[in-house]
Amino acid sequence: MLPSSLIITLDRSAPRTLSVQIADRVRVSIDNGQIESGSRLPSSRALSINLGVARGVVEVAYEQLVAEGWLDARAGSGTFARRVRSHIPSPATTTQVNSRLDVTSEGRIRLATGTPWVSAGTSAAWKRAWRDVGLAGPPQSYPDATGDPELRTGIANLLGRARGLHTSPDSIVVTTGSMHGMSLALAALGHRSECIVPVLAHENPGYRVATTVARRWGWSLHDVGVDANGLSTDDLDTAPMSTRAIYTTPSHQYPTGGLLTVGRRRALADFARARDAMIIEDDYDSEFRYDVAPLPTVAELAPDRTIYLGTVAKTLGGGVRLGWLVAPPDFVEHIAEVRTDLGDYPSIPIQRAMVSLLRDGEWDKTVRAARRLYRERDRQVSSALAPYGELLGVGAGMYTTLLLDTSTAHRVAEAAAASGVDVDTLARSTRGASPMAGILVGYGAVSDEELTYGLDVLVTALQGVS
Repeated sequence: MLPSSLIITLDRSAPRTLSVQIADRVRVSIDNGQIESGSRLPSSRALSINLGVARGVVEVAYEQLVAEGWLDARAGSGTFARRVRSHIPSPATTTQVNSRLDVTSEGRIRLATGTPWVSAGTSAAWKRAWRDVGLAGPPQSYPDATGDPELRTGIANLLGRARGLHTSPDSIVVTTGSMHGMSLALAALGHRSECIVPVLAHENPGYRVATTVARRWGWSLHDVGVDANGLSTDDLDTAPMSTRAIYTTPSHQYPTGGLLTVGRRRALADFARARDAMIIEDDYDSEFRYDVAPLPTVAELAPDRTIYLGTVAKTLGGGVRLGWLVAPPDFVEHIAEVRTDLGDYPSIPIQRAMVSLLRDGEWDKTVRAARRLYRERDRQVSSALAPYGELLGVGAGMYTTLLLDTSTAHRVAEAAAASGVDVDTLARSTRGASPMAGILVGYGAVSDEELTYGLDVLVTALQGVS
């Protein structure tokens, strides 16, 4: 039985998901004092039986409330209420956009594309990882330039089961993130190049930071268009003969969300071999797909021609500065030489902590929890925005792209900003001319209330410009 202070009625015909409805009710009950701080809530199993829903539905609601600070999950003891000051009105009192949120006094909502949801709770695995680091004592010498051997083995195992990428520790370099890996790759490629100015073929629209990195290392840029299926490989033939690398985000094109087809992946590999160029594959958020299984990596298809970049920034958070680069072993040796010349060594403590987190399954646990949350939010965003244009990137990642004409996208973003909601437009990621325009709606690092409010603001803006 539910405690008398927790009465939950679910409306299965409502647009809000069952998990969101459960979280709403628990949140309101804690905020108004019906559930006292420190009170133990029913287990997810007990509550799911009482409400007649799948246990996973309740788990998603509890995870969200823990992340927001309303609940405290104590291993072996249960889930307990925490009384916190409510910064955002409950959905029951927020029917109209103008009454939902005092954006002047409470700050802005940013529907960012690259900031993930990370549980606010500190897990036992996380504590154990840093306890292990502390017990080991300070490192006495410089680390291996390619990374801790045990960590490289763990990353190889992770990529094998999570991405179907069959590689070995000898092909892996530990980095501080995907763009650090790109810097190392471009430094090594530029050094090997016989060209005065090597050229990087780059998606347009594309990831702006990657173009900045290329310029910093003295590379010239050649824009290649994208469409709903990612990089337009037919346009690669226009690239100059001095092209030595192609940067691409094939599993979830940034920022359009397109998925590069198998045919285009093969065409990309053929181009790289014909031009003696390397493919730089940024696989930044492939852990999160909700529609189909991820396609095999380009690195699996063309291991001799691909430098594969990965990061934990989209799972464990951007503050955990760790990633990896996978490349042919001879290229890894060259990167190690470059890294040694630069005095650029990976941190031993963060590597040892990551060994512990991988060993204890913390990465997998975080991915599973985030995937459940993102799947619900992906559906919510799609349901709200589908009537107003073509959506790309649905069923993957932590953002959705709504295609609009340039003028409409600009006006919608301006109208949303006036109501305290910030969204990026495709124009921000576009170099030169591109036929693609629209807005990007991120749903990772916001609460359910913030997302609902943000979507209401966007819908109102879209209706106002139509």
